[in-house]
Amino acid sequence: MNVGLFFGTFNPIHIGHMVLANYLAEFSDLDEVWFVITPMSPFKQKKSMLNNIHRLAIANIAVENFPKLKTSDIEFKLPQPNYTINTLINLEEKFSQHTFNLIMGEDNLKGFHKWKNYQTILENYHIYVYPRISEGKTENELLKHPKIKIVDAPIVQVSSTFIRKAIKNKKDIRTMLPAKVWEYIELMNFYK
Repeated sequence: MNVGLFFGTFNPIHIGHMVLANYLAEFSDLDEVWFVITPMSPFKQKKSMLNNIHRLAIANIAVENFPKLKTSDIEFKLPQPNYTINTLINLEEKFSQHTFNLIMGEDNLKGFHKWKNYQTILENYHIYVYPRISEGKTENELLKHPKIKIVDAPIVQVSSTFIRKAIKNKKDIRTMLPAKVWEYIELMNFYK
């Protein structure tokens, strides 16, 4: 199984995340895309950050009708602060029959050279890079690397920050969230 790993806080997961993940699951050589929910850092407590269990629950609701999309809470169980290389090693130990790949925005590629063991990641994993309109084109030598795959995925300009602010300001943003995610957020009174 060829799996793409989409890391993020997903606070909350929204249609932009879903469109990208589903596009990769349907139109690339990836068999599945896993949303790897990044735990809340004990050093960076934000009032607007839902706790790990709620963000995972929301992501599970979002993917429930998409068999090629999954969630992973593996980082909840790893020592903090966590590094992507550690997550990859843990996933390979747990799912040795899978091949793992990273999914990242073009903006993250700019700082990729600062990641712990980034050369090891680049040697051992393919990285699927999707465009970000707000960042403009990245002039980066890594774009030419044989392990980097540029993905011409649809871009949905919506952010979790925008979603949280809109909910707090009582705006109707139901179209920006999977329907059941919106219902759950309303039921739980999140982000208000």
